[in-house]
Amino acid sequence: MTAPAPRPGILDIEPYRPGKSSVPGGPAHAIKLSANEGALGPSPAALAAYAGAAKTLHVYPEGGAVTLREAIGRVHGLDPDRIVCGAGSDELLYNIARGYAGPGDEIVYSRHGFNIYPIVSHAVGATPVVAPEEKLVFDVDAVLACVTERTRLVFIANPNNPTGSYIPADELARLRAGLRDDIVLVIDCAYAEFVMRNDYSTGVELVDRGANTVMTRTFSKIYGLAALRLGWAYAPSAIADVLNRLRGPFNISTAAQAAGRAAVEDQAHVNRARDHNAAWLPWFAERMQALGLHVYPSAANFILVRFPDTPGRTAADAFAFFAGNGVIPRETNGYHLPDCLRFTIGREDELTLAADIARRFMAQG
Repeated sequence: MTAPAPRPGILDIEPYRPGKSSVPGGPAHAIKLSANEGALGPSPAALAAYAGAAKTLHVYPEGGAVTLREAIGRVHGLDPDRIVCGAGSDELLYNIARGYAGPGDEIVYSRHGFNIYPIVSHAVGATPVVAPEEKLVFDVDAVLACVTERTRLVFIANPNNPTGSYIPADELARLRAGLRDDIVLVIDCAYAEFVMRNDYSTGVELVDRGANTVMTRTFSKIYGLAALRLGWAYAPSAIADVLNRLRGPFNISTAAQAAGRAAVEDQAHVNRARDHNAAWLPWFAERMQALGLHVYPSAANFILVRFPDTPGRTAADAFAFFAGNGVIPRETNGYHLPDCLRFTIGREDELTLAADIARRFMAQG
């Protein structure tokens, strides 16, 4: 008998491997600095709204997430009719690819870009095309050089995960200007709320200026709602229409809608989380640099640290030492960065412990 065969490209997918929460033989309650989760957790208002949703668990969610989209629109000054909510921004990335690419098409992204991009490319049968980077920063010219008549999508994470790097507004505009009108540019802004750079843009003006740019955002990072799987996209009307046709009819749970609405309306909590990150990211980076380690500049809520290739001092050795002492960073082998580890900017107590573990690791004989 012949077994069912998956579509071409499916078995080429390298399954996504999230940051670890524990390691075999490690402490039972390790500190997780591997997934860039919000250090301060959710807004108290979001927690109250989540709890309140328990009373209506027998009722289907509101299918269009109308009040959530309206709240997002008010806070960000955007048309809620052009906002589409997803079960995490991942769902939106998948559906953009489903809507605009398929077999014979190409999807372009940067060498160290988010690992979901090759997955969604293979999932729709498209060919992933990887552009080189310049010093771990998205290279606009390199990406444009990869564009062919078969290109249908270009993904950029800005800031990028796992490098923390970003490109400024003028470079983002140059990227858009260099693409054909039938190519969808997807600007993945999962870490936008953490950015404190005057030359940064989420690309909203590019979305408003044409018919071929989409910005995606998430509630998993600064809002601290990763467990609820909630994201949103701002898109031209025609693309928003496509995404609404592809999404599930009840893709956002009642609890996620309620918590998300309360979270986005509590911008004071967002500001506290941003201020925490602005203080503790340089603190932690400086301590890693003082140990002789290379820290890449980051505009997000994590840092990427390069370890030496000296036996006993490698990134693999460091990961084992950190994990054995109760702190779990993110291995970045899957991002073609085997000599690095990525550290989330967590709470003060978590970072002071991580800094001490790093000191002890580098001081070993």
